[in-house]
Amino acid sequence: MTPFHPGQLVMVDIQGKHLDAATAEFLRANQVRAVCLFRKNLGTEAEVQQLTRDLRAVMGPQALIGLDQEGGSVVRATFLPQAPSAMALGAADDAEQAERVGAAVARGLRSIGINWNFAPVLDINNNPANPVIAERSFSEDADDVTRLAGAWMRGSLAEGVACCVKHFPGHGDTHVDSHLALPTVDKSRAELDALELRPFKDLRAQAPAMMTAHIVYPQIDPEHPATLSKKILGDILRREWGYDGVVITDALMMKAIYERYGYARAAVLAIQAGADMILAQGNLQEQGASIQALQDAFDKGELTATQGETARARLDALAQAYPVRHDSYVGEPRQQDDVLMRSAWASGLTAMRGAAAPALDQPLRVYTQASVDSDGVSEAGPSGELVRSLFAGFSDVEFVALDSIDTLDWSRVPPEGRFNILASNHRARYGTYAQAWRPDLHLVLWNPFQALDVKGPTVVTWGYAEGALAGLKGWLEGRTQATAQSPVNLG
Repeated sequence: MTPFHPGQLVMVDIQGKHLDAATAEFLRANQVRAVCLFRKNLGTEAEVQQLTRDLRAVMGPQALIGLDQEGGSVVRATFLPQAPSAMALGAADDAEQAERVGAAVARGLRSIGINWNFAPVLDINNNPANPVIAERSFSEDADDVTRLAGAWMRGSLAEGVACCVKHFPGHGDTHVDSHLALPTVDKSRAELDALELRPFKDLRAQAPAMMTAHIVYPQIDPEHPATLSKKILGDILRREWGYDGVVITDALMMKAIYERYGYARAAVLAIQAGADMILAQGNLQEQGASIQALQDAFDKGELTATQGETARARLDALAQAYPVRHDSYVGEPRQQDDVLMRSAWASGLTAMRGAAAPALDQPLRVYTQASVDSDGVSEAGPSGELVRSLFAGFSDVEFVALDSIDTLDWSRVPPEGRFNILASNHRARYGTYAQAWRPDLHLVLWNPFQALDVKGPTVVTWGYAEGALAGLKGWLEGRTQATAQSPVNLG
């Protein structure tokens, strides 16, 4: 066995779309075997393929190259066929379709050299105010999450891409985004067993990896968030449940962790708690500090050699089972996957409260937001121009694109007989001001819980990828139906 190096327990990010010499040397010198790619790293498809080849050459046959390709708004490789969000699949409620989608996602990722996908989400979104999960969850029902996420994962694993279920022990019932602050879920163990923990427990034998949540569960461990908690990772996940797959932290640079512990201390606490790998974003100096902190902890006995070797063995097994590949993904197989994704999006389209499409010759007025920037987790929302394109088949459309849809004053909406449509293309929930809005039709293109904020007939797409918008356009023009049922309570 080769000498153990703590860099083997660290996943880093890199800068840019190409592997520069300094980063390559850092990876070699620290024996880093895992890199997470983000939107900043993804150029053209050919550039991504070259980047992952270069990373594989530097990191070796045990390389783990990951990203977030959940589907819906959380995708990084946007040039691949775009998968439906989890909640779109939940609305369609077809496990066989979910499995086919998971397989298609994996085929695309495999072709660009990705062997580890941080998906599917097992969080149960039972909190409409959740600012970060929402349509990323399959359902508010634990059994449905388990059934559909399990099917999605079977498809991915069969196509040779490792999954990483997240965010253990559950991020669905939070009011706070852990990228920005430290959430608390004040539930008893019995309450967690009855809901949040069930998909993770039921799918633990199938899941090759789990990602932790930066959330405090005070009735289990009042001192540490789950990522750093021996009581949660060590006692529940490892010892009680016997989970022997890879446990990786969510990003330690997220404010929930970074502002309270810093990179170095958090890295040590996570491995002590029962994690195998830390996700250490930042510049080379910050990443190096995490690796050095682990080395110091091993030297001082704060971490044992057995802990390090056990973690490395789990990571070795993951890399051996799911090696980096660059299989061809062109022609008919890719076209078929694109058709599958579009069909799956359309099958999740959900009409509520008597929603009906206007006649093609009916005068319309459409309100939306002109543009929606990326928040760093999700991709940028659909632009006003994309929303406008939904109505290309209508003969008389007055289009109003506001800098912020929150500024819409319904008292100023002209009273004459146009059919008023509100197209919600941003992620945040609306405030109480929206209670005065009375559109004839509300199109919810992102966060489904916006349907709770605006009264009236509503159509929910669960996302805004091309397939989602094409399905909605077909419904608006009377060519398709919207018969799916919401997997969460939208009133």
